[in-house]
Amino acid sequence: MPPTTVLLVDDHDLIRQGLKRAFERHDDFTVVGEAGNCAEAIDLAESLKPHVAVVDVRLPDGSGFDVARKIRASLPQAGIVVLTMYAGDEQLFAALEAGASAFVAKDAPAEDVIAAARHAAASPTAFTAANLADAMRRRMTPSGPQLSPREKEVLQLLADGLAVAQIAKTLYISESTAKTHISKLYDKLGAANRAQALMTAMRLGFISTGQAEGL
Repeated sequence: MPPTTVLLVDDHDLIRQGLKRAFERHDDFTVVGEAGNCAEAIDLAESLKPHVAVVDVRLPDGSGFDVARKIRASLPQAGIVVLTMYAGDEQLFAALEAGASAFVAKDAPAEDVIAAARHAAASPTAFTAANLADAMRRRMTPSGPQLSPREKEVLQLLADGLAVAQIAKTLYISESTAKTHISKLYDKLGAANRAQALMTAMRLGFISTGQAEGL
């Protein structure tokens, strides 16, 4: 069988080179092209017609989701792996809606990207993600996420605009513990960052519009 051809799309050369080396360690893959922005990615996808495109979400001239949509439209049988630094529920469902085959966090091991690419090549229209089941459950739960008393305190301090160090000092906890609470809070709210967390919290009624100074 000929190797699976791969197009890498990321504006950071070091990340592209790291991914390229990871793919080159496997005989069943060959990297045929690299792009650093949306325009290059779309042009290369049309000319090279790769079996799989690995696309970063944040690109200098647009969104990787737009790239995914255009590749899916022009190459229906191509596999599309979306990479993101912020793997919240909103990003996951945006990847799904854009026609991606797989969704992988950038801090995941390289082998997870390889596995996602294999899935994408074999089943380009079947979406997979590490936390897909949890994300679906959060979306389908009508009562919304359940926050602990401490998480509610952290949420309010985030809404007040406090940084991690200030939250830790206010609650008499270590910065590491504060980061853990914030991470869990983001997971429960399906958010990738403070702004998304506060917007979701307002929508769910955990805080009011006037309380969200941290947006």
